[in-house]
Amino acid sequence: MFWILFLLLAWAGVLTSAARLLRAATEAADPAPRPAAARRPGKLNLYEAAYLAGGPERVAVLTLLSMERRHRLLLARTGWATVLDPVARDAHERAVLAAFGPDGQSPVSALREAAAAHSAVRALADRLDEAGLAVPCGVREAVADGVRSVRWAAVLVVAMAGAALVVPADGADVSKVLYWFALPVLLAVCCLAIAGPGGPAHSPWASPAGRRLLVALDSDRAPADPLAAVAVRGLSAVPDPDLRAALGRL
Repeated sequence: MFWILFLLLAWAGVLTSAARLLRAATEAADPAPRPAAARRPGKLNLYEAAYLAGGPERVAVLTLLSMERRHRLLLARTGWATVLDPVARDAHERAVLAAFGPDGQSPVSALREAAAAHSAVRALADRLDEAGLAVPCGVREAVADGVRSVRWAAVLVVAMAGAALVVPADGADVSKVLYWFALPVLLAVCCLAIAGPGGPAHSPWASPAGRRLLVALDSDRAPADPLAAVAVRGLSAVPDPDLRAALGRL
């Protein structure tokens, strides 16, 4: 019955990582109350929606697409952008324009990086956090760490199962050994399935209150407003394949 020691190690790894993920997910689902929570907005603007749905990268994509639709940027399928109107309307657009070279051209990837890392996005995140609409950075990182630990635990289970099959099983049937190791694998897969769904109702950036506002925006504005659709759903909502290719280049 030496294989049971490997099974116990596998269960220990899965249970520890699952508990870690559960604690982080619980904290993300029920964030601590904030003094500013009573002043939550009834509706989101598009930058707020983009951050809650997809984080800083989504804000950058929305900014570029908004400027392109207003003929202030030209985005080429090759992954290069050209300035058509150098006057910024807000801090997010200033971040984009500041990333252009003196010739008024820049790779789209550089613009996305600059817009995502700009202080305007950090200020936006702080406001949403204070309003109770965004998941705090530390909690979000704890959830991501929990997901990674569950994945490694699943790898550990497979390794322990392989080791159990190598050592003498003292008469135990191979199918029985595999059955017992399948249970911790199933637990790990279930944890990852619960933590992994996408879409506005499951955004890792938004608190439950923020997700409700995202779902409302997705129902009310996204069907008729292309920018709202991109804010909530991402690049998949861009109908033009050339524009989608330009924005998606890294």
